[in-house]
Amino acid sequence: MRAGILRALCGAASLAMFAACADMTPPPATKPEARPSALKPVAATQKPPSERSQILAAHYSRVQASLLAQGLLRTGGGGIDTPYTDTDLMRNFEAIAFHDEYARDRGLTPADGRSGGLRKWTVPVRMTTEFGASVPLAQRKIDTAMVTDYAARLARVTGHSITADAGAAANFNVLFMGEDDREQAINRIRALVPNISPASLDLFRTLPRSIHCLVVAFSGNNDDYTYRRAIAFVRSEHPDLLRKSCIHEELAQGLGLANDSPRARPSIFNDDDEFALLTTHDEELLRLLYSPRLKPGMSFDVARPILTQLIAERRGGNS
Repeated sequence: MRAGILRALCGAASLAMFAACADMTPPPATKPEARPSALKPVAATQKPPSERSQILAAHYSRVQASLLAQGLLRTGGGGIDTPYTDTDLMRNFEAIAFHDEYARDRGLTPADGRSGGLRKWTVPVRMTTEFGASVPLAQRKIDTAMVTDYAARLARVTGHSITADAGAAANFNVLFMGEDDREQAINRIRALVPNISPASLDLFRTLPRSIHCLVVAFSGNNDDYTYRRAIAFVRSEHPDLLRKSCIHEELAQGLGLANDSPRARPSIFNDDDEFALLTTHDEELLRLLYSPRLKPGMSFDVARPILTQLIAERRGGNS
């Protein structure tokens, strides 16, 4: 249903989704970035959505209704019917934090399953919401509040500096765009990553409706494993719960939990759609990821004894 994180590594490193990346540090002569048009006040007479956008919105409403009717998209975070052990947590962390969902340089092609190094942010994460011109003002307020509240929760869980409402200082841009905003989205992504290839932009231009949302994370020029920028894309045609579900999964994956696993439960990092929102299990994954004892680039074999100790400490009530 939702697409996971598409890695984009800059500089001499091999690339994930994009064929070319820009240096994350603008040259001294670069002018300050103009305020994006998506953040300007909504016009009093907003154009009605196109027929294509209305059809897509109706489709996603049916999808949400069908999932809810099946008892899916749970919002409780897990319970007595979803127990998990320390062994489960270790196995799920390995699968989700040390593997990719998609192959590098091949768009939405599944990854080969090989383990890689740990990825995370070491600099503060500064999020901002941006909206397509078609997104109604009332919906913008809802989505901005959801991102702000969730960023605060992610900061509490990880102990890492994560804030919303960063404006032009943002390094994690959350774009809410509809079918009628495709060109606006393309232009905005090109502005954020000037050297992005035309082929890579085509993924956003021709995104299939089966992909509800996605996130792309960029590493620094000489560092394959430390994230410096991320862009999340959420379809504005989704009803409220599906949009919130996208926010929860993509923003968490953009922090470094790059993969999904069919064995992870209770978890949003599982394509079965049982859970819509971040669970207690997922919070434990994020706490592990942002432990100062786990360093970017660590292999699972190196991280395993540290993880064993961290999990034992959590069970013992220690931080």
